[in-house]
Amino acid sequence: MGRFYDAFAKPYFFRHEPEEAHEIAVRNLARLGRVRPLCALLERWAQLDGARHPPVECFGLRFPNAVGLAAGFDKNAEAWPAAAALGFGHVEIGTVTRHGQPGNPRPRLFRYPAEEAVINRMGFNNAGAEAVAARLARLPGPGARRIPLGINLGKTKVTPLEQATEDYLGSFRLLADHADYLVVNVSSPNTPGLRELQDAAWLRPLLAALVAENKARAASGRARRPLLLKIAPDLSFPQIDAALGVIADLGLDGVIATNTTLARPGFFATVNETGGLSGRPLRRRATEIVNYIARATGGRLPIIAVGGIHDEESAAEKLDAGATLLQVYTGMIFRGPFLARDLAHALAHRQRRLRL
Repeated sequence: MGRFYDAFAKPYFFRHEPEEAHEIAVRNLARLGRVRPLCALLERWAQLDGARHPPVECFGLRFPNAVGLAAGFDKNAEAWPAAAALGFGHVEIGTVTRHGQPGNPRPRLFRYPAEEAVINRMGFNNAGAEAVAARLARLPGPGARRIPLGINLGKTKVTPLEQATEDYLGSFRLLADHADYLVVNVSSPNTPGLRELQDAAWLRPLLAALVAENKARAASGRARRPLLLKIAPDLSFPQIDAALGVIADLGLDGVIATNTTLARPGFFATVNETGGLSGRPLRRRATEIVNYIARATGGRLPIIAVGGIHDEESAAEKLDAGATLLQVYTGMIFRGPFLARDLAHALAHRQRRLRL
């Protein structure tokens, strides 16, 4: 399928402005998701044989394979029903904010094919938690899906930092019933001031409020949801230690490492576009952080690794560094929609080789 994508689909998409190409992809996957017989047929081809390859078990959920679709692609929960048919083992929608917002002015998405990289300054453009919740309410919920669905939560741009906790709580209350797990995103570089919430002084009360809300759900007979934190690759190791301390104290279920970076390594030193850099240039730093977290926590904290995953080697590198699950997005732009299928099968073959 990679050759077909390179020969036909990729030239078509790359003739379009990047965000327009993204919107075309989302619309087409949304259409695919509504054709359930075709999705079922593709899924049989794309997914691993469950009898030969046991699922990955992580924070109380079962994933048919380790490769998921990262947040940022399906912001409004439109395309995720087709994700299993592409070979994904889970999908994370969003980032979703309490109130709908248009995001930053266009153009705000930039491709760099030779580097297999993207810079984006989207700014959490989405329809808002209420609209996303209404859409999800019409579709199969937790326990009735082919693959787990995560929901990535962010802060509304106009909400002051002092009111961020209530903003996140509002989204959590609207969306928790529809999520298999939830992610607290305080690491996007494209919402002014958001990354300040990674500092322990802000992070602890925010996460404590969400953990308390999650416990209240359980006390009232509703399902508690796994809660994860997504961090930036630009944190220093002492800053990561502080965040891990908060995670440990409050009993969060995992961490996603990492978001996009503000760094401009190599070729990008002369690129003037603002925003978060993702793709192959992020690979090394993301792996370093995954490995650091795994060692710092003794491997006890589940890690979802994101950043620079585009082939078997880069995927295996993250697992070897200590990740339990993986997520891709930028790699799919350059390698095609069945990247997750290709990676999952390659990693399964690799695991068999290592057992021999």
